[in-house]
Amino acid sequence: MSEKIVLYYFNGRGKMESIRWLLAAAGVHFEEVNLTKREQYEKLLNDGALMFQQVPLVEIDGMQLVQTKAIMNYIAGKYNLNGKDLKERVMIEMYSEGLCDCMEMIMMLVFKKAQEKETQLGVIKGKVTSRYFPVYEKALSGSQYLVGSQLSRADVHLMEATLMLEELFPTILSTFPNLKAFQDRMRSLPTINKFLQPGSQRKPQPDDVYVKTVMEVLNF
Repeated sequence: MSEKIVLYYFNGRGKMESIRWLLAAAGVHFEEVNLTKREQYEKLLNDGALMFQQVPLVEIDGMQLVQTKAIMNYIAGKYNLNGKDLKERVMIEMYSEGLCDCMEMIMMLVFKKAQEKETQLGVIKGKVTSRYFPVYEKALSGSQYLVGSQLSRADVHLMEATLMLEELFPTILSTFPNLKAFQDRMRSLPTINKFLQPGSQRKPQPDDVYVKTVMEVLNF
């Protein structure tokens, strides 16, 4: 197996995007294999690469890793994005899990019908402004990072989530000044800034082509 880091997924955000963000924030080069045909997926299955018959799949350090949380935990540990001790790590994981829950709601929007999507948008905005953002706004009061004195995976996930939410609700940070200031600081980090530039491996908002590809490859 190659020593390169290779990501196997669709040419879109989905569950792989947070993995791309972590690698990019760590300044790590990675390659991608975009699944566009059912045959590619079946080959991964037949080769035994997908433990639970699901993607994302990441080849790293001679391993074939599946399950998004396991992949992100490994990357965070390998590239020093998981805090300095066990207490910091559990706080990072709590913040990260909340953000993953939040982003999963957004991920599923593209697969919903128009009327369901409008209803869900209202649900998302309500939960974000009353349940999620107040937690991160408080954590960033007088602090540069969510946990401890260095960048962690929780900070990277928060940056990704705030940008995704601004795509849906452009003024959503207007009543969260600490989050807005945090976002500005994150933009100034060289690796993050590079990932935000045109031509990077950051994916755009999902469209009908992405949905059609996912449905065809997974045979839904």
